[in-house]
Amino acid sequence: MNTEKRVRVLVGKPGLDGHDRGAQVIAYGLRDLGFEVVYTGLRQKPEDIARAAVEEDVDVVGLSILSGSHLAMTRKVIEKLAELKAGDIMVLVGGVIPEEDIAKLKEMGVAGVFTAGTSIGEIAEFIRSHVRNQGPGSQSVA
Repeated sequence: MNTEKRVRVLVGKPGLDGHDRGAQVIAYGLRDLGFEVVYTGLRQKPEDIARAAVEEDVDVVGLSILSGSHLAMTRKVIEKLAELKAGDIMVLVGGVIPEEDIAKLKEMGVAGVFTAGTSIGEIAEFIRSHVRNQGPGSQSVA
């Protein structure tokens, strides 16, 4: 029996952005690297993403945002997670993020920002190095 803990990641697409190829690539890529991944689909409300993160007991919320609304959407997701007493869930943001907004996202509490060209392996390593396997949402793999 493999007792290795698997990290649970929720990939969300907040707002009206209708392009999710990148989110799907990340979701499939992380799954292939051993993560448990939940993908919420397109056009999710921040409160729905936060609620799904709590219900799915994830360790990480990854937001994919291409629409330019990354600051507002990320802030709302983080606020909703805090309201649900899930402020300890790590939040990552990826997509089209201007360099000058990366510091603003990190000030909000975003652990990492990944822009176009970041490899899935790099994202996976970041998650593994920042999430303890015994943390909330982890489970044994049989």
